Amino acid sequence: MGFARTCSVTLVGVEGVVVEVQADLEPGVAAFTLVGLPDKSLTESRDRVRAAVVNSGGEWPQKKLTVGLSPASVPKSGSGFDLAVACAVLGAAERIDPRVLGDIVMIGELGLDGRVRPVRGILPAVLAAADAGYEQVVVPECAAAEASLVPGVSVLGVRSLRQLIAVLADEPVPEETEERTGPDPLLAALRASGTGADTGMHGAAAQDQGHDLADVVGQRSARTAVEVAAAGGHHLFLEGPPGAGKTMLAERLPSILPSLDRQASLEVTAVHSVAGLLPLGRPLIDTAPYCAPHHSATMQALVGGGPGTARPGAVSLSHRGVLFLDETPEFSSKALDALRQPLEAGHVVIARSAGVVRFPARFLMVLAANPCPCGRFSQTNDQCECPPSAIRRYQARLSGPLLDRVDLRVEVDRVTRDQLTAAGARGETTAAVADRVRAARDRAAARLAGTPWRSNSEVPGRELRSRWHAVPGAMDDAERSLERGVLTARGLDRVLRVAWTVADLAGHDRPDVTDVALALQLRTGVPRGVPMAIGAGV
Repeated sequence: MGFARTCSVTLVGVEGVVVEVQADLEPGVAAFTLVGLPDKSLTESRDRVRAAVVNSGGEWPQKKLTVGLSPASVPKSGSGFDLAVACAVLGAAERIDPRVLGDIVMIGELGLDGRVRPVRGILPAVLAAADAGYEQVVVPECAAAEASLVPGVSVLGVRSLRQLIAVLADEPVPEETEERTGPDPLLAALRASGTGADTGMHGAAAQDQGHDLADVVGQRSARTAVEVAAAGGHHLFLEGPPGAGKTMLAERLPSILPSLDRQASLEVTAVHSVAGLLPLGRPLIDTAPYCAPHHSATMQALVGGGPGTARPGAVSLSHRGVLFLDETPEFSSKALDALRQPLEAGHVVIARSAGVVRFPARFLMVLAANPCPCGRFSQTNDQCECPPSAIRRYQARLSGPLLDRVDLRVEVDRVTRDQLTAAGARGETTAAVADRVRAARDRAAARLAGTPWRSNSEVPGRELRSRWHAVPGAMDDAERSLERGVLTARGLDRVLRVAWTVADLAGHDRPDVTDVALALQLRTGVPRGVPMAIGAGV
């Protein structure tokens, strides 16, 4: 009788649970039993592991074999247990000393020829192993850089099961030629399959593609709103005719956001690792992600879910970055209303019969819409041919509760010929605006030091009213808007949050009357006689 154990990790959302993989060999009819709530892909590991061991030069034990996954009450899924199962079996068969396996966490899929293939979620899995006190991790060689992001963990990257057996048995490590290991097509496959066919997502971790705010002509108020949104993390609604620059502004918003700190980078990288969408050659995402799903995206594509194992949706892929919903009224009302909970909570919870999955979803949302189905409706333009009933139906697709959670609402006007052809029509560059945003974020961070909040948009209204007050009398106009029903109680809190962001951009210690007036104008879209500018040239 032989027994050996090692460890692997199963993922529940973006959180890992360390699983002990135990192998027991007993005399009897040759059989392979896998227990411990495995899913179908994990059950199939019996055939993959057997073929990988034999094709790696090992001898498969002809005895009664039982492999147990503990804790047995936690559902296990995926092919990442293959490496641990193979080594546990070889340890029970005494091909490997069982004593060297107990303190090692192994993550990786095995090909039938013994190659070690990458799997989703390497980073959160290694983080879970480190939190559980493990110091040695074995992963596929191509994922070693991602696993090495976790401090205090010794990472061994292997190309094949033959190499791992040699390392554990203290034997000469064979060279795996490129012909044997080959280019790994699974890396591309994981990234291609990270979103379903119905998501319509692109640019899940979009990097700066040379987009500059200077390319946006005119749009003084919209540029100010984008700057305020970036400085305070406020949600933004852009309404205007086609071709006015709504998409251009949204695409340039990530470039003025500050770089992610270490903790935020690990959070974002973990989500994209679980989704299989880590950019090639960039194991750590340190810039704000950008996600722009197509308007045909389903509710599961937006908030997460899908058949089988729940996967992160667009709200999680844009965590600590920007979620842009172009042509927002074309999205299904069910999908849009599903955004309300993550907008408030900063995470999304997906309940399934097998358990509850939680994904982070602290994102900056940008909505863009035309004023009517044809896009030409305005108070000064008579080219619109849409009947009033069609306009009302179109605008009613955005529910009041959703819009009440949007801090900034701006009309994007059509660019005129004079603006487009005027000399020096280019506005401020991204670099200049990003500097102001960074300075405003630093002021907010100093004020919020010692609290659980990172930006003005995250601070609860009760804390703003009790701990951080505006200049006396500055909120009078906003409070009158509450009495008249123009603002809700939530809307009043959001005006105060935006006012603090405006004050941070302007360098004020506290929001004054002008700061609150600009915040109220950005919230309601009603002109209040204040200049729509914060910095020079905005």
